[in-house]
Amino acid sequence: MNAQTRPMIAIERLDVTFGDGPARVHAVRDASFHVADGESFGIVGESGSGKSTVLRALSGLNPHWTGTIEIAGAAQGPKRPRAFYKLVQMVFQDPYGSLHPRHTVDRILSEPVAIHGLGDADTRIERALDEVGLGPTFRFRYPHQLSGGQRQRVAIARALILEPRILLLDEPTSALDVSVQAEILNLLMRLRRERGLTFILVSHNLAVVAHMCDRLTVMNAGRIVEEMTVAQLRQGEPREPYTRQLLRASIGYDREAAGQLETFD
Repeated sequence: MNAQTRPMIAIERLDVTFGDGPARVHAVRDASFHVADGESFGIVGESGSGKSTVLRALSGLNPHWTGTIEIAGAAQGPKRPRAFYKLVQMVFQDPYGSLHPRHTVDRILSEPVAIHGLGDADTRIERALDEVGLGPTFRFRYPHQLSGGQRQRVAIARALILEPRILLLDEPTSALDVSVQAEILNLLMRLRRERGLTFILVSHNLAVVAHMCDRLTVMNAGRIVEEMTVAQLRQGEPREPYTRQLLRASIGYDREAAGQLETFD
């Protein structure tokens, strides 16, 4: 694969296990996929399918994996150098849990700037807050003084302040009220467009992935069972029975269908 065709993210035969002996859990099994520069790629599956585990291996949060992970053409090991985190940042599901409750927004945003030795912190913080739709009045507030949507905007600002090329998004709206979910998704889409970002979005919700992504992969019991374009998804063309079940469960948030999901080995 030459430099011009090399993907921004390349995962080959990724395996992740937890524990030993009878308690051993094989969370991800032989997962492979590629994501192009500037693409938005979705990983879909129900809880326990392994999708967030893939993201944690990609981000360096989980060093216990085997296989190959390449980011921007560079092979990654279990431990990542500091420079990696200027390239790749992650936005977590729970915006309250991911922000230090005793730190102001100013401190939350200034810490990565200081850690990476970047200058002009004031300008960077003001620009990051402006980009996510928060004015200067939010700078010295604490997380408990913010709504869920505002906290997630701060978390996105923290991820952006290092000017990464890749954002890993782990269910970024599932902990938010339905009324603000669309606002956050539209914010992320705008930021991707303006900055030319590459996204990997993990979600259990096919409707969210269809709104945000170009392609997606479907995971079940740690395995990738299908990869398809969003156009194929919208046309109702999943190949695998499990994907068709997920699609039925997502349409109109059909709880009965969701409760009848089967695992296909």
